[in-house]
Amino acid sequence: MYRSGAVMAWNVFKFCTALRGLGSIMILLVLGVVGVSYYAVVLSIYGPALTSGGLESFIALLVLIMFHILLVMLLWSYFSVVLTDPGGVPPNYRPIVDEERGDMDGLTLTGSEFNPLTTPNPTNARIRYCRKCNQMKPPRCHHCSVCGRCVLKMDHHCVWVVNCVGAQNYKYFLLFLFYTILETTLVTLSLLPYFISFFSDGEVAGSPGALATTFLAFVLNLAFALSVLGFLIMHISLVSGNTTTIEAYEKKTTPKWRYDLGRKKNFEQVFGTVQKYWFIPAYSDEDLRRMPALQGLEYPSKPELDSQEF
Repeated sequence: MYRSGAVMAWNVFKFCTALRGLGSIMILLVLGVVGVSYYAVVLSIYGPALTSGGLESFIALLVLIMFHILLVMLLWSYFSVVLTDPGGVPPNYRPIVDEERGDMDGLTLTGSEFNPLTTPNPTNARIRYCRKCNQMKPPRCHHCSVCGRCVLKMDHHCVWVVNCVGAQNYKYFLLFLFYTILETTLVTLSLLPYFISFFSDGEVAGSPGALATTFLAFVLNLAFALSVLGFLIMHISLVSGNTTTIEAYEKKTTPKWRYDLGRKKNFEQVFGTVQKYWFIPAYSDEDLRRMPALQGLEYPSKPELDSQEF
């Protein structure tokens, strides 16, 4: 039994290490798809069409404007997910239990203020404790084996962004999915007439290399559009219920969810309340000041369901 457990632990370790290495390759893959799409749409087809004159030039101009706007938003959102820390547990974090209500609020203590003798008992079911990090963790926090630490409001570890998706970058991840859908759909529709001509008897201008790139760009963007669409629909349902992928699995037998405050408030817990910031990977200073949920340590909940231990 011990040997079997040791082998399993070693296999999991190798799997997590492989995911870390795979992440850098996935970033290059994303940039590669962007490069192929840019060559096919801008350099090969619609860029040269600008000099054609008439309606063809007008359509080409519209496609190029939309393509570049969506590309900027996609890359901005993508690298915001990659470069933004999803949120970690502050040093010497401990929950404070309200004796009357049974609520726990987060408190960060300095080294001089922290006293293990006064720390709440980790075996208490209302207090969540990570045995891998050897520390208490806030509500909705989970340990990531790939990152090797606890992540605030962890949704999942995404190899495409070489990062965990958590409290402080979940909005950016959703925007990345949203703009990926729009961009890949635009590229697919823009290249569709040329893809059809590619398999018909019609004449298609361009070198064999350009035609092959156009064909590859169409197939890749169609595949990404279809796969990301399902993923985005799943996350829209998670946001509407104010839950994460991990929590959805944990509470599958729970009819009511303590953090479900209604669709509008659930949406604001992720995107903030200032509408002009909803579609960009950033938050207003006002939201960051008055919405602790955006920092990942405290979350409003329904008092009657506070006994839930998630």
